[in-house]
Amino acid sequence: MTIDGGEFGVISDLLAPLAADGAFALTDDAALLPELPPGQGWVVTKDAMVAGVHFLPSDPPDMIARKLLRVNLSDLAAMGAVPRGYLLATAWTAETDRDWISRFVDGLARDQARFSVGLFGGDTVSTPGPLTFSLTALGTAARDGLLRRNGALAGDDIYVSGTLGDSALGLRVLRDDLEVEPEHATFLSQRYHLPQPRTTLGPALVGLASAAQDVSDGLLADLGHVARQSGVGAEVHLELLPLSVAAREVLIDHPDLALLPLHGGDDYELVFTASPGRRDSIRAAADASQTPVTRIGRMTGGAGVQALAAGRPLTLKDNGWKHF
Repeated sequence: MTIDGGEFGVISDLLAPLAADGAFALTDDAALLPELPPGQGWVVTKDAMVAGVHFLPSDPPDMIARKLLRVNLSDLAAMGAVPRGYLLATAWTAETDRDWISRFVDGLARDQARFSVGLFGGDTVSTPGPLTFSLTALGTAARDGLLRRNGALAGDDIYVSGTLGDSALGLRVLRDDLEVEPEHATFLSQRYHLPQPRTTLGPALVGLASAAQDVSDGLLADLGHVARQSGVGAEVHLELLPLSVAAREVLIDHPDLALLPLHGGDDYELVFTASPGRRDSIRAAADASQTPVTRIGRMTGGAGVQALAAGRPLTLKDNGWKHF
C-alpha cells in the first residue's frame, strides 16, 4: 500500500494533533501516564474491530472510529471508571488512502472532545486484509470503588440503561434485511453506528450498584456473566425491557423479531444490579447523570438467566453473540 506522506506523515500530520499530555506529540515510542492521587488506580480495557465482523466495510470512516472508541469507553463505564485516554493500533489495507484515514481521524477528534480523552500512542501497520483496529482505553477509579461482575446477591433488582434492540435492528436495516419507515431507519442505523457509552452513569453507580456489565453481546449473555460470577441466578421480564419508539413500532410490524432485545447485542448499555433498598438512590444517580434506567427483573437464588413473558418462561435458541 502507498499513502501520501507514508507512515510517519500520517502520524505527524493526522494523529499527532490527537496526542494526550504525556504522549510527546507521538514523537517517541512510549508515553508517560499522568500521576494519580493516592487511592486512585488505572483501569485498562481493550477491544478490537474487524471489517465484516464488527463493522460493515461500507461504513463511513468517522463512524467506525467513533464506534471503536465508544465500545471501549463502555467497558470503562461498566467498572465505574472515568475515561482518560487510549492507545490505538491500526492495520490498513491496500485500498486505504490518506483521505479515508483523515476522515477516520476526524471521527476520533470529535469524540475525544466529547469524552475528554486523548491519544497516548499506538502502532500503524499494513495488512492484506481485512481492515482491523485495536484500541486500548485507559480510565481511572478509586481502588476500593470499582464496579465488578461478581457482587450481585439474590433479591437484587436488575436495571438496564437506555433502550435495547436498536442496534441489532439497525444492522438489519443497513444490510437490507429489514425494511422500515425512513425515519426509523435513520434512527436505528445511527444507534448501530454510534453507541452511547454511559460514562457519566457508571461512576455515579459506584457505592450503589452491587454488580455491573455493559451489554455488548446481548442482554441475556452479558447478564449471564454477572449471574455466573456472582454465583446466583437472574430473571428478566420481556414486557419490562425499555424500547425506543422506533424499535417498538418495528417489532409490532415484525413479531418474529420480538425477542431480539433480549439477545441482539451491540447495545452498549449498562446492565447492573442493586439492592431494592437503593431504588431511590439509583433513580437519583440516573437523574443526575441524565441517563434513563429501567428495572427489568431480579437476581434469584438459582443459577443461569431466565427470560419471562407474561410470567411464563421463554425458550430461546440464541442468548447472544458468540465470538468463537
